[in-house]
Amino acid sequence: MCPRMPRSNRREFLQHSAAALALSGIAGAHAPGRAGGTEAALGARQDVVIDPKEEALLDGNRDAAFVAKQEKRRKELWALLGDLPTLHAPGPAKLLSTEQHEGYTLERLVLDLNGIEPVPALLLIPDKRPARAPGLLYIHWHGGMYDLGKEQLLKGVEAQPAYAPVCAEKGIVTLAIDSWCFGERKHEADGRTGEQDAFKLMLWKGQVLFGMMMIDEFRAFDYLAHRPEVDAQRLGALGMSMGSTKAWWLAALEPRVKVCLDVCCMTDFEELIKANGLSGHGIYYYVPSLLKHFQTAEINELIVPRAHLSLNGRLDDLTPPKGVEKIRDYLMPLYRKYGKETDCRIALYDCKHVELPEMRELILEWMDRHLVEKAVA
Repeated sequence: MCPRMPRSNRREFLQHSAAALALSGIAGAHAPGRAGGTEAALGARQDVVIDPKEEALLDGNRDAAFVAKQEKRRKELWALLGDLPTLHAPGPAKLLSTEQHEGYTLERLVLDLNGIEPVPALLLIPDKRPARAPGLLYIHWHGGMYDLGKEQLLKGVEAQPAYAPVCAEKGIVTLAIDSWCFGERKHEADGRTGEQDAFKLMLWKGQVLFGMMMIDEFRAFDYLAHRPEVDAQRLGALGMSMGSTKAWWLAALEPRVKVCLDVCCMTDFEELIKANGLSGHGIYYYVPSLLKHFQTAEINELIVPRAHLSLNGRLDDLTPPKGVEKIRDYLMPLYRKYGKETDCRIALYDCKHVELPEMRELILEWMDRHLVEKAVA
């Protein structure tokens, strides 16, 4: 069950929180010094105001009207996520232990992200990396595997081999946290019961489980961006299944995500309903009133023109093919309009809920192109 949370109104969130700066479109464009860890990451930019026309000039690809539309819609999307702990100022990370693995050092951390419960995390620091290395937020899946959580980065699962060796080899500093109700944040013996009880209690309090998940991922991403090892201009998000959904939501909400890599969880909501697929998703997936304001493509429109690779299974009940194709057909003209057609790929493979070797190969290519090899502006 979730402890009681202090309320904050959405206007304060949009005007004063660090999250609001991400909503402005370039929260990381003029990042402060990284010293000070989490406090600096979330407390140092609270008076920044960005004009949409200025952002359009900095971006170099979008017109001011489109930038302004994205900014407005991001605020609308945040506002659907319930009462969030935006008045909480995260404290410094706590280092619990350091482990040496083949090719990387692993830090086991506890992050203060929400003021309600501590968030266990893993930080993978490659042995061979540039002074300022690319950063990746790895977001674990659901799969009914409530005990796994962040350890998926290290252990992998049958449907997706571990990414830790890949990130170490490519010199990518990688962060993974336990989501609410998973890993070390599983508080009930029956994980499914714990997740449902958390959802219900939060709903009573005006909170949304997915919103609480996303504010944690947002602040974890911000922590990663301000690590001294990380180049804040080369940041990405990667996830499968629940991790996929959270990756494209994060990329939509957080413009500092330069590349979104999502696997096996992208489809149009209406097509999912037509396919009777609602039972396939966990209760976390459902955001009150979402369909009154957004379809999947409209959320993903907030990522344009940043790099986006979405790989899905044609035989996967969670991703009805018509829904995947609908999103692709909506987004590709926008990427073409802004000269970034090669930076968006939304593809279907003849598989179920699994990352195929050819999907992994493509993901690695995109990591190289958009994180490892990308020149810093």
